[in-house]
Amino acid sequence: MGEIKSTLELAMERTKKFVISEKEKEEMKQKEVLQKATGLFHRYREGHLSSNEILKEIGRMEKNTRPAVKKQLLSRWIDALSLDDEDERILKGVESLEERSIAEIKQEFHHLLSQYQREREKVKEKMRVQLIEALRKDGIHGSAVDPKLEGSKLWKKENENLDRSYLIKLDEIKEQLRRL
Repeated sequence: MGEIKSTLELAMERTKKFVISEKEKEEMKQKEVLQKATGLFHRYREGHLSSNEILKEIGRMEKNTRPAVKKQLLSRWIDALSLDDEDERILKGVESLEERSIAEIKQEFHHLLSQYQREREKVKEKMRVQLIEALRKDGIHGSAVDPKLEGSKLWKKENENLDRSYLIKLDEIKEQLRRL
């Protein structure tokens, strides 16, 4: 009598003829590594994992996957460094994964960040004074006048110029981290 096959058995028989090439296997593996690194990146950045927990998670991965995940994670962290945040957590993560001190680079980053913030405040105050003066010329003045800088074309232009010069310096720091 004929044998009754399950849906799974039928599906398995049909897929036997499909063979995954080495290139496809490698692409799947790279995608998996990227997904793992992205997951760790977000969990660490949001404070759900400590750097020690990250190292433990990587340690539990397949031996040949670990270096690729570390490399991807480091790359994501370095790319995420910005002038908008203190990013101390990211720098600690980089230091942890590299298993060495990056004190000089951290100090350079903090110096750049504080310099940027001071310069930005100076530009902001200068723009504020200019906007108040422009409003005064239009007959709008008084203690309640507080111009909105963010909507000003002049502020946007000055801010872009400031960002451009400091982003070049930030990119140099990122490059130092990549060369570790």
